[in-house]
Amino acid sequence: MHFKTALVNKKGFTLLELLVVMSVIGILLGISTISYATAQVRARDARRKGDLKYLQDAAEQYFSVCGFTYPYTTGTIPTAVFCTDPSVAVAPTVPMDPNATGYICTTCSSSAYRICVTLEQGASSYCVQSQQ
Repeated sequence: MHFKTALVNKKGFTLLELLVVMSVIGILLGISTISYATAQVRARDARRKGDLKYLQDAAEQYFSVCGFTYPYTTGTIPTAVFCTDPSVAVAPTVPMDPNATGYICTTCSSSAYRICVTLEQGASSYCVQSQQ
C-alpha cells in the first residue's frame, strides 16, 4: 500500500503531456511563420504600388510644369526628377523597388510612358501610364 500512495502523490507531467504541448507549440510556430511571410509579401507589393503612383504623380507634375513633356525615357527611372525651366525639384528622391532594384520604364518617351512592376503575390503585373 505504501507503494501506491507514492505513485498517486507524485507531481509532474507525463511524457505524453509534454509531447502534446510541444507539438501544439510547433504547429503554432509554423502557422505564424507562414502568416508573417505572407504579410511581408503583401507589404512589399503595397509599397511597389505606392511607389509607382508616386512616379506617376511626379511625371504628371513634370508634364504640366516643364513644357508638356515627360521626364522618363525607356530604361531605368532616374534617381531624381528635376525641371530646369523653371528650376523645380519635382521628385527630389525617386523610390527604389523593395528588392533594391530600380523601377524600369518599359515604353517611355517625351510624349507618353508606361511603368510596370511584377508583384510577388499572384505574380501579376501592376502598371501606371501617362494620363495626358
